[in-house]
Amino acid sequence: MALNAAQRPAPPLPALQRKDLWWMSPMVFVAVFTAFSIWVTFRAFQGDFYSTIRQDVLTHLFSANGWLIPNYLSPLYSPTLDPKWILMGYHVSPALYILVFPLSFRLSCYYYRKAIYRGYLADPMACAVKEPAPLDKMRRGKYTGERTVPFIAMNFHRFAFYAAVVFIVVLWKDTIDAFFFMSPDGSWHFGVHLGSLVFLVNILLLTVYTFSCHSWRHLIGGSTDCYSCTAMSRTRHGVWNKVSFLNEKHGTWAMASLVSVALTDVYVFLVTTGLLKGAWF
Repeated sequence: MALNAAQRPAPPLPALQRKDLWWMSPMVFVAVFTAFSIWVTFRAFQGDFYSTIRQDVLTHLFSANGWLIPNYLSPLYSPTLDPKWILMGYHVSPALYILVFPLSFRLSCYYYRKAIYRGYLADPMACAVKEPAPLDKMRRGKYTGERTVPFIAMNFHRFAFYAAVVFIVVLWKDTIDAFFFMSPDGSWHFGVHLGSLVFLVNILLLTVYTFSCHSWRHLIGGSTDCYSCTAMSRTRHGVWNKVSFLNEKHGTWAMASLVSVALTDVYVFLVTTGLLKGAWF
């Protein structure tokens, strides 16, 4: 005798059906993003050891040994702003009003939104994986998308993209500066040191991440009804295809550039504190 729908046993939970390592992605994201957040918070409030040129002790150290002085500026403190703001008797670190722009771009990014929802909120942790029972009951029927506070702020992502492009231009200048070194007599010389390569890798990853963004993809090919009607639309379609190719790995570029920003800042920190010494750095 056939069973009707009400008599059939309930299917197993999706989490038990999946045999792949679905939990690996949210776990890695939480570990990496948490470590990044801790380090960036520490550095933002530190307000020091972010520029080799501005570090007087380091300048004297390099000059005394006849080394070329590197021109490295941490991406967390670029562009260099020094308005001498004082709050409750303390100088406000310039990183605190610089980081708000690139961080707003990252935190509203489609990839980061997905990763944060899955990794930190378990909402849900992966496709075809049920939310934890208490959260499932609490959230059921309360989902409003991103139309209410605080998630409505995510809709400003395309505006944050414009600010991110400005920072890309600034960081490209910093990268070029990282290939020029000052001699003890004050003259500048072109060179390729380890730090130069660190800066170059960082800006390349940041550029690919920024311009593989969905907002840039929309600006290139969006609001177009016919890709073959005019020469301009055909050109836009060709560029849109190339951007779409980069967009397929947007999550990879997002995490790689996140790690590269942190490592570049760590590198500058080690050099400016004197933990890394030598003419080649």
